[in-house]
Amino acid sequence: MQIVLLTMNAWVVGACSDHPDSKDLCNLMSTTFLPGFFRGFIGLNRVYKERNTALLKTLKEDIQTVFAKDPAARSVLEVIFCYPGLHALWFHRLAHFLWCHKLQFPARFLSHISRFLTDIEIHPGAKIGRRFFIDHGAGVVIGETAEVGDDVLIYQGVVLGGTTLKKEKRHPTIGNNVIMGARAVALGAIVIEDGARIGSGSVVIKSVPPGATVVGVPGRVVEDRHKPLLDLEHGKLPDPVSETLKLIIEEQDKLKQRLRQLETSRESALTAGGLEEQERGLGEGRWW
Repeated sequence: MQIVLLTMNAWVVGACSDHPDSKDLCNLMSTTFLPGFFRGFIGLNRVYKERNTALLKTLKEDIQTVFAKDPAARSVLEVIFCYPGLHALWFHRLAHFLWCHKLQFPARFLSHISRFLTDIEIHPGAKIGRRFFIDHGAGVVIGETAEVGDDVLIYQGVVLGGTTLKKEKRHPTIGNNVIMGARAVALGAIVIEDGARIGSGSVVIKSVPPGATVVGVPGRVVEDRHKPLLDLEHGKLPDPVSETLKLIIEEQDKLKQRLRQLETSRESALTAGGLEEQERGLGEGRWW
């Protein structure tokens, strides 16, 4: 680039020697305009290279995320060509870029193409963090004002939907390290805090505290007395209904045992009382 700059300066100086009347203008160009122009060009080139490097880093990170969260992934080619969740995420990154630059129609059209190809619908206005992974992916819907944090894992059929027609924040906010099981639904401008787990088929309509486990329709926060589970063992979530029934049956068994003990004690007391009565009757000369 410096060689080009020196060559351009030499050309300008040579032209000035042929046209003495334009000497001042030529000097201005050789000392001010051309260096500034090339410095700006070099700066833009540097920015382009930095953004290109960041883009390649993001693509590589997305591929590594698939390997980290799906044991079925075997090769880079398989991940690139056979994972619709990854395709939908890449489509969304481009559509979101267009959306943020006020190109709403191209963004929506690109997201529509993505929906047709992947069966995953992500509105270009949605904000999605790093290392986001959609496993299987069919039927996933993420609304316009939804926000998804880093290291989030969701499965097929998950819906992040809105509950109002007003043009405001109307979709859920998902924190970091959240897992949402298959067919889980989160509705409204609620917040699912970091580390929460949403069981398959649950419908969440209220905000979820950090690290909580939610199951059921509507979703309820349950206390998990089990040992910590691995991320992919989201199917081993507690069932509050069955656990409640189990506790009721256990209490019923305890009451039955206590009742038997009381009946046995009563029978023993009655038997002992009858023997004493007979002994007193014999002592008094009564034969009955």
